Amino acid sequence: MEKYTKYEQARIIGARALQISMGAPFMVKLSDEELKKMGYNTIEIAKLEFSQGLIPLVVKKPMPGAFRKDVTAKSFDQTKLE
Repeated sequence: MEKYTKYEQARIIGARALQISMGAPFMVKLSDEELKKMGYNTIEIAKLEFSQGLIPLVVKKPMPGAFRKDVTAKSFDQTKLE
């Protein structure tokens, strides 16, 4: 995983937290006890997903010479959800 700036991390986690709050399914399996321990906090759930590399979002970084570099958190592995 490439290193993100603190601003990119905040944007990714915030975008995913918004998706979760709007009803998107979790990308990690959490028991009811774990959810209660987190207080059903969507930001904490998004942070957990980010640390495990499960957020399927791409960051487009501008590079010198008018090029762009697309960076993903990790290659998304669907089998981690099962």
